[in-house]
Amino acid sequence: MINFNGNITSETDVVSFKNRGFNYGDAVFETIKFSAGKLLFFEDHYFRLMASMRIMRMEIPMHFTMEFLEEQILQTIEANKLSETSARVKLFVNRLAGGLYLPETNDVEYLISVSALDADFYLIHEDKYEVDLFKDYYISPSLLSTLKTNNKAIHVVGSIYAKENKLDNCLILNTDKQVVEALNGNLFLVKGNTIKTPPLTTGCLKGVMRKQIMEIITLMPDYTLVEEAISPFELQKADELFFTNVITGIQSITKYRKKEFHNSVAQDLVKKLNVKIRLSS
Repeated sequence: MINFNGNITSETDVVSFKNRGFNYGDAVFETIKFSAGKLLFFEDHYFRLMASMRIMRMEIPMHFTMEFLEEQILQTIEANKLSETSARVKLFVNRLAGGLYLPETNDVEYLISVSALDADFYLIHEDKYEVDLFKDYYISPSLLSTLKTNNKAIHVVGSIYAKENKLDNCLILNTDKQVVEALNGNLFLVKGNTIKTPPLTTGCLKGVMRKQIMEIITLMPDYTLVEEAISPFELQKADELFFTNVITGIQSITKYRKKEFHNSVAQDLVKKLNVKIRLSS
């Protein structure tokens, strides 16, 4: 069951072939984790969604308050009998059908889908996790690249490349040949007492989990957080690499080419992240 503009209905026969998200990628979305009866970091998701809609020049409906969207999501979770477990939520907003590249209206519609997740809290993953660079195509370091839109061709092709080469993930470069992010998360690099992550000006996603981890790091007296572009040459010199997203939390990278990494900082951050979630309850 999905929520289409406030109507709980079957997931079939909902999206028209005229849908602008389908035709032109004229859509933005949020992926949200529901755990222990609440939507994690929902305020951050909400304000990112509003900012993304403004950048895309979509008309934000007056009723699109944080309380309204939260209620719609929770109704969808309940309709799918997932209120007592953890769930992945996708809140998708697209401009109404009509027009070609130039839309006939800036008004929007929304769709909410949910699916079950296994883990309630975030876990550190100890399994082997190998990555390499994806260099077939590059991200443009622009404001549009920081948004959660369904223009994800590079991420799709990169994911296929990773599978074909028996990799668990790839790191994406921008047109300046800077390392921007993983295919599905924001990148962090640990070297000594410095933890570095690419700034938004490189074109990396404005990740909600990225924001949480950066806030945690700024409170850790033994480490200094730096928002700075990462060169491919830095990767093999790093002590630790990991990436973040709201579903996985933190995923340690164990191997990049011939270099293997430990995950002690990631382990510490996962513990602090779960404490942050419990304290916000």
